[in-house]
Amino acid sequence: MFSSVRARLTLWYTAVLALVLVTFGFATYTFLARMIRQRMDDSLAEAANAFATVFTAEHQEEEQSSDEAAIEVIRQFRFRDHHFIVYGDGRRLVAAAPAIAPDLFASDESLSLLPPMAILLETAVHSGRAYATLRQGDAGVRAFALATHVGAQSYIVVVMRSRHDQEEALEQVRHGFYVAVPLALLLASLGGYLLARKNLAPIVAMSDQAARIGAENLHERLTVANEHDELGHLAAVFNNLLTRLNRSFEQQRRFTADASHELRTPVAIVRGEAEVALSRKQRSSEDYRESLAIILDEGQRLTRIVEDLFTLVRADAGQHVLALSDFYLNELVGNCVHAVRNLATTQGLNLFYEPPAEMMYRGDEELIRRMIMNLLDNAIKYTAAGGVFVLCEQHEAEYQIAVADTGPGIPADAQAHIFERFYRADKVRSRAETSYGGGTGLGLSIARWIAEVHGGRLELDRSDATGSVFIASLPKPTEPA
Repeated sequence: MFSSVRARLTLWYTAVLALVLVTFGFATYTFLARMIRQRMDDSLAEAANAFATVFTAEHQEEEQSSDEAAIEVIRQFRFRDHHFIVYGDGRRLVAAAPAIAPDLFASDESLSLLPPMAILLETAVHSGRAYATLRQGDAGVRAFALATHVGAQSYIVVVMRSRHDQEEALEQVRHGFYVAVPLALLLASLGGYLLARKNLAPIVAMSDQAARIGAENLHERLTVANEHDELGHLAAVFNNLLTRLNRSFEQQRRFTADASHELRTPVAIVRGEAEVALSRKQRSSEDYRESLAIILDEGQRLTRIVEDLFTLVRADAGQHVLALSDFYLNELVGNCVHAVRNLATTQGLNLFYEPPAEMMYRGDEELIRRMIMNLLDNAIKYTAAGGVFVLCEQHEAEYQIAVADTGPGIPADAQAHIFERFYRADKVRSRAETSYGGGTGLGLSIARWIAEVHGGRLELDRSDATGSVFIASLPKPTEPA
């Protein structure tokens, strides 16, 4: 029933508003009831004081007994909706207004015997004044007793007034709250629901739009109505996520297509050579040896591709654990240069390397070797004439390995993609195969990953018509190895 956010917001809004209205209504009603009753008590006290003043004046002016003066004042004194009774010593009834509570009290004498009245009179004797509520019907009667002295006699003037009007006013206030509070809650809940619906409409629209986005249309984006509010920020974050997903999907599609193409080529060559070798009934041993050599080369190339793919898959999954060890980086670079020197000489290239001072390093020696060999292989493969230069340098916080060639350079529009998997600027770079991982299109991707997994970086420093320079930067060990 309350599964939607709109319903829950409306429920909470209504519940909080109901609590506020009930609290406000209770406080208001309590204040009004107290104010009305206080006004009644003030009115009773004012009437009693006025009666006592007239009572004293009547006794002094008319030169009559105090009891006679009380009777005369009771007969003439009028105070709207107020009833008066005068008691003498020992609760002796002196005078009373006519028809005082005839439906409740059998006689004026019996009134003084009622427990509330008896307590009222007793309190007035000791304290000088007192209030009490006498029951008469549902509303009751409010009474005030005032002790006074007229001449040598002590009297108690009791003033009573029905609470019917006051209780009726409070009843009207209660009925008003009984109607106003539910009506206010109904209107507020309706308004809150409409307001929540209006404010959540962009989220509904975004969810509908997001539900229509799939792998086929990841280029679509959510509409951002107001980029400065929370919903706009949410849409912008989701759009950024879609951008990254789209980029990942595109890379995955390109990777899958390139991988299938790279795997298909050596397999097709192996199959073709095998079919040719089997199609001829009589072939010389030299022909068979040539076919087997081609099959062996393509098998080795296929093995390199598969190994490189497994390396990248483990790297993407974060499953590759570095086999850390201490070694001299300068010696490792020298060994790699020595390993490819014959290959460079065979292709008519000069290989230059000046051994630096000792460079102690801690890392995965096999991975670092592979990074260096990939850089050397890339330089030799794409240099038709000239040479390859290798430089090792120490800086304050890192070691740098620079590999420069005198090849034709990398086109400007291709430089941003050379570290992508299976990417090759084939139009200007040689496709000649080398002895170490040539032709897979994964060498630079793996080399960059190796640098990054060691906390370093691999960058193309420059590339123009005079050649290209790649620099691998590795952080120095924080403590002596």
